[in-house]
Amino acid sequence: MRLLLRTLTASLLALTTCCMHAQRISADGAMQTFDVLSNQYFDEFYFPNSPTSGTAVGYHQFDTRLEDYSAAARAKQIAGLHDWEKKFEDIPADGLDTSVAADREILLNSIRSQLLTLEVIRPLDKNPDAYSSGVTSSVFVLMERPFAPANVRLRDVIARERLIPQVFEEAKKNLQNPAKISTEIALEQIDGIVSFFQNDVPSAFNDATDRIAKVQFAKTNATVIQALKDYGTWMKSDLLPRSNGDFRLGADTYRKKLLYDEMVDTPLDRLLAVNEANMRQNQADFARIAKELDPNKTPAQVLAELATIHPAPDKLLDAFRDSFAAEIAFIKDHHIITMPNDDRPVLQETPPFMRATTSASMDPPGPFETRSTKAYFNVTLPEKGWTPEHIAEHMAEFNVGTIVSTSVHEAYPGHFTQFLWQNQFPSRVRKLIGANTNVEGWAHYTEQMMLDEGFQTPGADARTQKLIRLGQIQDALLRNARFTVGIKMHTEGWSADQAEQYFVTEGYQSPSVAKMETKRGTSDPTYLYYTLGKLEILKLRADLKAKQGAAFNLQQFHDNFMRQGPVPIKIMRQAMLKENSPVL
Repeated sequence: MRLLLRTLTASLLALTTCCMHAQRISADGAMQTFDVLSNQYFDEFYFPNSPTSGTAVGYHQFDTRLEDYSAAARAKQIAGLHDWEKKFEDIPADGLDTSVAADREILLNSIRSQLLTLEVIRPLDKNPDAYSSGVTSSVFVLMERPFAPANVRLRDVIARERLIPQVFEEAKKNLQNPAKISTEIALEQIDGIVSFFQNDVPSAFNDATDRIAKVQFAKTNATVIQALKDYGTWMKSDLLPRSNGDFRLGADTYRKKLLYDEMVDTPLDRLLAVNEANMRQNQADFARIAKELDPNKTPAQVLAELATIHPAPDKLLDAFRDSFAAEIAFIKDHHIITMPNDDRPVLQETPPFMRATTSASMDPPGPFETRSTKAYFNVTLPEKGWTPEHIAEHMAEFNVGTIVSTSVHEAYPGHFTQFLWQNQFPSRVRKLIGANTNVEGWAHYTEQMMLDEGFQTPGADARTQKLIRLGQIQDALLRNARFTVGIKMHTEGWSADQAEQYFVTEGYQSPSVAKMETKRGTSDPTYLYYTLGKLEILKLRADLKAKQGAAFNLQQFHDNFMRQGPVPIKIMRQAMLKENSPVL
C-alpha cells in the first residue's frame, strides 16, 4: 500500500508569508497561521513540485505535469524547503493544541527528510533508476485507476510523455559517480520498463476513442521508448564503467533518516539488539513448530512441504475471497477492531501492466480521490504458456500460510482497514504524510496479532493451522533480516555477499529471494520499518495494558490507534499514553 505525502483570502496568505521571518508568531495566532501555511505548503509548493504524488492522492489538477529533474529545479526546491522549514519553526508549538503541535512536528520532519534526501543522499546524482522508474510511475498513476474517462487520461499521458525525453537529458548531466550496483539494477530493469511502454501503456487505453489523441500518443510513446533504449545504451557504455561510488548512507545520515521519517532516535546498536532478540525468538518458535509437524525433517524440508500446499490456480481468487470472509467474521466476533463500514475491496486478477512487479497488492484510492473510490485487491494468476515448473514456483507464493498472511496484511485488518479509517484521520497533514513504521508496521503487526488472538482458517485441521503459523513466522524472519541487513550494509560496511548469506541462513529465505532483498536494501536503506513498527506497536500495547490493567480493551486500543492516523509511533505514544516514553 502506498501512503504518499498526501483557505483564507489571497491578501491574508500574502501577509502571512511576507511577515513570517520578521518575528515569531504569537501563541494567539499560531493555530490559524499553521492552518493557513500548511495548506499553502501543500497547494503552492509540494504538489506543484511533485505532480505524480498529486495524481496519486487525488489532486488531478497536476495530471499534465511532470517532475523537473534538472539541477536548477533541485536548487530551487532546496531553497524553498529551507524557507518553509523556517516558516513552520517560527510557529510556537506551545501555542497549538496537542494534536496540531504533533502535525507541526510531522510536517517539519517531512521537510527535513526531503532536505536530507536532496542535499545529502542525492539520489538524482547517484541512482540512475530514479529517472527511468520515476517517469514510469508518473505514467502508471494515470493508468491504474479509472478516475476519468480513458480519453481524458490518455491526453494526460501524452502531456507527461512529451516531457519525459528531457528527463534523460538531465540524468546524463546529473549522474556523477553512482555505485556499480545502482547502475546494474537500473540496467536490469530498463528492458522491463521499455516493455511496459511498448505493451502495457497502450493496452491500458484500449477503450480510448479519441482518434487525434491516439495518433498523438503513438508518436509520444514511440519517442519515450526510444529515449529509454538510448538511456539504457548510455548507462551500459558510459555510466557503468565509471560507476565507482558508494550506495551506503553512513551512520550519521542513517540516524537522521530514521529520525525524520519515523521519529526514532534509538541508538543503532540498541535497535540491532532489540531485533536480534526478536529474531532469535522467531527462530526458536519456527524450530519448535517444525519439529511438531515432523520430527524427522529439518525446518527447510518442512518449508519445502509448505510451498506445495496451495489451491489450484483457477481457485486462487476463491481462496482469497474465502479468507476475507473468515477474517471479517473473526474481527467482528472477537472485537478486534471497528470496521467503519461494510465496503469491500474489489478482488480481481492483477491488471497486465502490473503483473511483472507484484504477486498480490492492495490498491486503494488516495485520500482526496473523489472519482474512483474503490480499492482493488490484485492477485497475479499464472499465465497461459507458462511451464509447469514456472507455475509451481509462482503458486508457492500462495501457499496455505501465505494466503492468510497476505490477506491479513493487505486487507483485514491491514491496509484496506487503514484505508477505511482514513476519513476519520484528524487533519490534512495526517492524510498526506505517513510513517512507514505505522503503515507497514501495523500491517505486519496484524499478521501475528490475528493468529495470537486465535484466528483459524475455516476447515483447517491442526496440522494445517501449524503450517499457517510457520508461514507467518517465515515472513517475520524475512522482515527481521531486512532490519539487520539495512543497518549493517549502510553503517557497518557489509557487502552484498554478506547480506545475501544472512537472508539465507538467518532469515530462512531462498538464494533468489536473498539476492532480490539485498538489492532492494541498497536503495531502501530503512526497510527495517516493518519489524521496527511491529515491535513499537507491541510495546505501546503492553505499556498501555500495564497502565490500564483490567480496563484495557484490545478493540479500543486498535480503534484509538487507527483514529490518530498513520503518525510515527512516538506521536501515538504521546496521544495514547500521555507521556514521552521510549518507543522501544
